[in-house]
Amino acid sequence: MRLLFAILISLLSLFYFLPFAIAFNKKRANSGAIFALNLFLGWSLIGWVVALVWALKDEQIL
Repeated sequence: MRLLFAILISLLSLFYFLPFAIAFNKKRANSGAIFALNLFLGWSLIGWVVALVWALKDEQIL
């Protein structure tokens, strides 16, 4: 039972930080800001979606 709980918590944590993982994998310049947004506002669905969209959005080079 404890193993199942540990696996469930691990999978939920990975899903929760999915926007940061995408940003980090894409080597975003603002991955730290995406992590902070995900950490502090990811619990709300809106904050999580904003972080995900930000992570997936193409960076504009000026």
